Amino acid sequence: MILAVLLPGGLTFSVYKYLSAPDPNTAAASPTTDPTLEPKEPSPSENERPDSPIDADEYGDWNFRAGSVTFKAEKVGGWTYDSCAPVDRHGVLAKNKCERVVQLAYAAYRGHLTAVQVIMSFPTVKAAKATAMHLASSSRAVKWRRDKLLDKYVYAKQRVASTERYVLLTVVAADKTAQVKATRFHHYLHTDRSNSFLFRDSTASD
Repeated sequence: MILAVLLPGGLTFSVYKYLSAPDPNTAAASPTTDPTLEPKEPSPSENERPDSPIDADEYGDWNFRAGSVTFKAEKVGGWTYDSCAPVDRHGVLAKNKCERVVQLAYAAYRGHLTAVQVIMSFPTVKAAKATAMHLASSSRAVKWRRDKLLDKYVYAKQRVASTERYVLLTVVAADKTAQVKATRFHHYLHTDRSNSFLFRDSTASD
């Protein structure tokens, strides 16, 4: 089941795809309502370089704080691809002229929750939006690092969003120990990273 959400400012198209075991690309769960996360300037601890190609080295551990809400995740892997071919299963990314891809892997709650993020850059905002729309109806269009997610889990969902020239896919899997924390963790990880793209480039063309 898919739930479309327009994030603050009207700039981020977000889609939630709910998955079930054993294949994290098979949709089968009911949607839930997550709290809204306001866009904010990137954390000073992040090393994002505006107007430069995205790179896995820009991103380290995820340490988030907003009021009384805090989350932490350890970066356990990062991969940079000079083209989008390695993750483009059905040619969707090539059709929309995807330029570059980064994959990031995270672990939290002593390994009881794992996450993979795929960041894709495009030449225009229009191309990014078109890609996000397509990915909303095709959960297998992008290949991501399944080996970095838990093999056994009770929570497994993916979210897709386009912000400016970027498309973000965030997949989270959690076992019973971290299940009650997984939905909020997933929401904040995905939305915090999505919002960071609002400030990455000084200009963006339609």
